[in-house]
Amino acid sequence: MLFDKSALAGKRILITGGGTGLGKGVAQHLAAHGAEVHLWGRRLEVLQAAADEINALHGPRAHVQAVDIRNAEGVDAAVGEIWERFGPLTGLVNNAAANFIAPTKDISPRGYEAIASTVMDGAFFTTLACGKRWIDNGLKGSVVSTLVTWIMTGSPYVVPSAMSKAAINAMTMSLAVEWARYGIRLNAVAPGPFPTEYAWQMLNPTADSSVGATQADEVPMGRYGEIAELGNLMVLLLSDGCDYITGETIVIDGGHHLAAPSTFAGLNKVTDEQWKSIREAAQAASDKSKAQRSV
Repeated sequence: MLFDKSALAGKRILITGGGTGLGKGVAQHLAAHGAEVHLWGRRLEVLQAAADEINALHGPRAHVQAVDIRNAEGVDAAVGEIWERFGPLTGLVNNAAANFIAPTKDISPRGYEAIASTVMDGAFFTTLACGKRWIDNGLKGSVVSTLVTWIMTGSPYVVPSAMSKAAINAMTMSLAVEWARYGIRLNAVAPGPFPTEYAWQMLNPTADSSVGATQADEVPMGRYGEIAELGNLMVLLLSDGCDYITGETIVIDGGHHLAAPSTFAGLNKVTDEQWKSIREAAQAASDKSKAQRSV
């Protein structure tokens, strides 16, 4: 273990999208290092299952709230509830995301809004709800947002996501300067391929390995990232051990973006018939996720 198990003792950290995928893995890692974690998402039963796993291993350190981060008033009320019931947060991980691959000409306004409202608006609303309370109470805070390497290059076929993540990068750099005098730091991480079930279904929805998400042999290190590696970076940025780092986005991708385009440019070769199959597979994954939310 890179860090002491008490490295985040006394820290109270909110993780959006904390019930599944990278958010769940990071939450488990933060709790293993002493943090109290608050998990947000829209599916209460999924959040509770993730919290139960954490609490079974580390004691009562995980709490849940079903929150739609696209709603500013709901976000502010939920953050206020944490402050009142548990005490001030010390950190925030903007992790909630939405994405799918598609030709941009085929994306509807509703499809665009589904991604932009979750990724960009949700991160801003949550950051603001925490930041204004830290400022009002004279408290330090640390915000870490989960981005992608596309913020540096753009990426075809995931344009709403690339735009929204780039906006969060701009927020990170801007507020790092504006809020530095309050002791509030904003940083971001840009993971390369860290496969998680739902995200991989949406970004690699066919059996054809040449279509969609990055394959391990395309990464210079020859493998995918491991959650513990991303978690260790999060521990560093959310701890008191690097208070002089702010406004930075740190890439963690095994050198992928340096060696080859870490974008979906390869999808230029996809045929119309293949796109039809991709849309059907993505819709099936989305329908399955919605069905779980309604249980």
